[in-house]
Amino acid sequence: MSSILTNTSAMVALQTLNMTNKNLNMIQNQISTGKKVATARDNASIWAISQVMSTDVNGFKAINDSLATGSATVAVARTAAETVVDLLDQVKTKIVAAQDPAADKAKLQADINELVSQVGSVVDSAQFNGVNLVNGQSGNINVLASLNRDSSGNVTTANITVNSQDLSSASGTAPTGVFAIGSGTVSSNSTSFGGVINNGSGTNTLQLSTTNFNTNGGDKISITIAGQTAVYTVTANDMDTTNGSDPNTVVMNKVAQAINNLNISNLVVTMGTGTITLTNTGTVDFAISGQVSAPGTGGLSALSSIDVTASAAAAMAAIDPLIQTAIDAAAAFGSSQSRIDTQQEFVNALTDSLTAGVGALVDANMEEASARLQALQVQQQLGIQALSIANQSPQNVLALFR
Repeated sequence: MSSILTNTSAMVALQTLNMTNKNLNMIQNQISTGKKVATARDNASIWAISQVMSTDVNGFKAINDSLATGSATVAVARTAAETVVDLLDQVKTKIVAAQDPAADKAKLQADINELVSQVGSVVDSAQFNGVNLVNGQSGNINVLASLNRDSSGNVTTANITVNSQDLSSASGTAPTGVFAIGSGTVSSNSTSFGGVINNGSGTNTLQLSTTNFNTNGGDKISITIAGQTAVYTVTANDMDTTNGSDPNTVVMNKVAQAINNLNISNLVVTMGTGTITLTNTGTVDFAISGQVSAPGTGGLSALSSIDVTASAAAAMAAIDPLIQTAIDAAAAFGSSQSRIDTQQEFVNALTDSLTAGVGALVDANMEEASARLQALQVQQQLGIQALSIANQSPQNVLALFR
């Protein structure tokens, strides 16, 4: 039955053409955006999953930057520690040379002092972005290493902790009120003194006060006479009063012995009651000076007490533990840097995998889209032709009335 009021064929053709146009628009959007799921309207669940994964990818990219910064920070510290090991090895070479009785210990000590100063320079300058892991001041650092998401969607962070290594030769505050020279009294704030021992049987007296010394020892007393220096480092036993001894007397006797060991011509050292009397029997004045330094607090603080002119054997015993300290620090930094670098490689690989996973969910298959576009374009043309034919059907009814 034909009807001029209801054209069923045109309605079907129009619906088919509308569906074809809708599919064609969808394919064109995929081709233009490169995504089959570009918005939540396209596929809400897939879009939501892809967005979570994309945020994780961006987070891991930020973590990669954090790991790169952490690796650089540790690399600076490791390089500094390795340099310190090399410098201490050179110090040891000088100390070994000083074991020879014929060696010029004063010149060797001058070389050692320069190397020790260089160690301090290396430690002080080993910083990256304001963080110094070897000077004993920055403390440990935490390097952001990962984002961990559980099955409930909760996210926590994971860190790699890098422990600082104290390679400084820093010392604490020197005790005050230590020295008096001549007939003077111990000053309330003196940590050093200077004077002259006149020639021709001229005398001078030296007084020490251990009142403010560290009870655990470590304070170092240096007395320089006629260009030669006697060094004595106070021990805990020296400061022990439980046996009835007087720390002042004990320390002064040992300082007097250290001065005697210098074997300065025309200098006579006499230990009196609470004083050291220094007599110059020669014809040239002797300059005399002294200072006290606090016990060291840094990991390499014992460097300051190495003195081959005082005792080459003691210097030899002191240097090996310091070298081992520097070696242990370099090894620790090396392990930390290796772990950070390994984590960085993993984060890079994980980021690539997550990116590929997001792509698998939302990216359009361009080969398939191209083939689909061609088919839909043909369907659109056929749909237009079918609708045109269907619209002509009422015209055929006129033929019945001619």
